[in-house]
Amino acid sequence: MHSRFLIGLLGGCLLVSACGKKTQTEQEYIEEEIVPIRYEYGLAIDSFRVDTGYVGNGETLGGILNRLGATGQQVGQVGMLPREEFDVRQIRAGKQYLALYDTASVLQYWVYLPDARTAKVLHLTDSLHVEHIQKPIRIVPRKAEVVIESSLWNAMAGNGLPVELALELSEIYAWTIDFFGLQQGDSIRVFYDEQYVDSTRWGIGRIYAADFYHAKRWQEAFWFDISDYQAADTPCRGYFDADGNSLRKAFLKAPLNYKRISSKFTYARKHPVYKIVRPHTGVDYAAPAGTPVVAIGDGVVIEKGYKGGGGNTVKIRHNSTYTTAYLHLSKYGEGIAVGKHVNQGQVIGYVGSTGASTGPHLDFRVWKGGTPIDPLKMVSPPVEPVPDAYRAVFDSVVVALRREL
Repeated sequence: MHSRFLIGLLGGCLLVSACGKKTQTEQEYIEEEIVPIRYEYGLAIDSFRVDTGYVGNGETLGGILNRLGATGQQVGQVGMLPREEFDVRQIRAGKQYLALYDTASVLQYWVYLPDARTAKVLHLTDSLHVEHIQKPIRIVPRKAEVVIESSLWNAMAGNGLPVELALELSEIYAWTIDFFGLQQGDSIRVFYDEQYVDSTRWGIGRIYAADFYHAKRWQEAFWFDISDYQAADTPCRGYFDADGNSLRKAFLKAPLNYKRISSKFTYARKHPVYKIVRPHTGVDYAAPAGTPVVAIGDGVVIEKGYKGGGGNTVKIRHNSTYTTAYLHLSKYGEGIAVGKHVNQGQVIGYVGSTGASTGPHLDFRVWKGGTPIDPLKMVSPPVEPVPDAYRAVFDSVVVALRREL
């Protein structure tokens, strides 16, 4: 903010006498403007000459500092900084930096800007050290409504909305909507927070409510965390429908993002490799080699290895009822081993074509009580609903959020 003040200039006796035009009681007022000191990255930025640059391909921090005029001693000290203070290997080509020089053109500070929010300020004077600065995030509530013509991603991008919304919404509705089965004319309304750093959009925050029209019905989702409203011994947080049922089910609808289903569950299929009719008690999802494959639910790895025609295989026991298997993997996920616990959505492998296979795909199988079942017809049991003790609070939250949609 600019502040203004008035300075009274009293006409001196001698000047008045000499001019013969002013008396001692007359005053002239000159309005002056005080320009406040502008600080950026904790520095009085206008006190320096600021040069802007970008990290070039193959450049090292030492090379950049040498080119900008740092002394050999300073460059050596920077190289000895602990990695937790400044890992010099983490600077990336194309990222912006600022070089701040004093009036004698001596380099005083080097500011690395890896993103719009973060600054790493290298102090080259006095005691050489690094200061880590993060700009605050400003939250702006937003509402949006889009009609889907091809995909949720395209609908968001085509309406100038953050594509991150598509990713978050696909996770919220992962247990109830098959996003590869969206139809033209499906639509969604959503109420969410958008994040800004200064005037630059940083990302999205919490999605509070959404209403998705698909398969000729609306499917609501409301975020609820009882700890936002009262102290609670039993935690309750997540997305629920208006009746308090969790949108999160025990299993995901599919273990990967696939292009198409190339073969369905059947007891009489002509095998594409062996050329004989035999059961195919799974679903083949065609996808590019290397596509991540995730566990559809929490569980324990009970098998991992090469299984003849199934190739590289991971088998997971989810509970006393359900077991799943993932066949023809190109490689396994990090840390996957027999006896290891895996979480829902954790990468357990990658699409491949190992074993008896004619091309990259995932053969996904499910057993219920030891009997193979069709994964596409599996009814996934829900997780716990909102407890009765919290229903009054939950119902009031639903009423308030519905007004925002």
